[in-house]
Amino acid sequence: MKRYFDVCVSIVGILAAAPFLLIFMYLVYKQDKNSPFYIAPRVGKGGELFRMVKLRSMSINADRSGVDSTSLDDARITPVGKMIRKYKLDEVTQLFNVLIGDMSLVGPRPNVKKGGTDLYTDVEKRILSVKPGITDFSSIIFSDEGEILLGKEDPDLSYNQLIRPWKSRLALVYIDHQSIALDLKIILFTVIAIFDKNRSIRWVHGKLKQLNVDEKMIEIAKRDADLKPFPPPGGNEVIVSLEV
Repeated sequence: MKRYFDVCVSIVGILAAAPFLLIFMYLVYKQDKNSPFYIAPRVGKGGELFRMVKLRSMSINADRSGVDSTSLDDARITPVGKMIRKYKLDEVTQLFNVLIGDMSLVGPRPNVKKGGTDLYTDVEKRILSVKPGITDFSSIIFSDEGEILLGKEDPDLSYNQLIRPWKSRLALVYIDHQSIALDLKIILFTVIAIFDKNRSIRWVHGKLKQLNVDEKMIEIAKRDADLKPFPPPGGNEVIVSLEV
């Protein structure tokens, strides 16, 4: 049922987004005469690597910097790329991955291998038991990931200390409660978050309370306080002891 839902919605989504994608594909190509797409190696279900399609928002060879996490002031982001990221157009192209079966519409966000899934604890490895998705709870709660990492000397370290612990926990919550009804609501509030993030955060916060998850996670989901270093699920105090 989930696969049928993914295929139908991804086809409709691709057709609906086609005019906007074509415009931005041209703008990306025009700025440096290179491919408007970036093919990103990511870890999928069962730990298998796949090629994720992204509308390119960064300069050519940006991945050679060795930095995977992206802050709002990242010099690699092009002027057109800032607009692409603002309206999540780089994620719309991932509908092609959903169509061919590498991803689902809703599921844990796909991660890189080195410095990503290679660091997963035994508990976090359960995230790889399902297909990664275009959106999930964390896509709403941490839609401002670039702002969180703004000005950080080491964005990857800060990501692992501040965002990963909760992103992983939210992924596990989704896995334990996944359903088509929940997928529809997550998709709806992901779209709403582009225009009214606070409304979508309130929905996630209320949903987590309804699901009876850990109080600390419910508190973090409100996003009304600065994030502090915290261990990932199944981790220990090592990450907490590192300074941001």
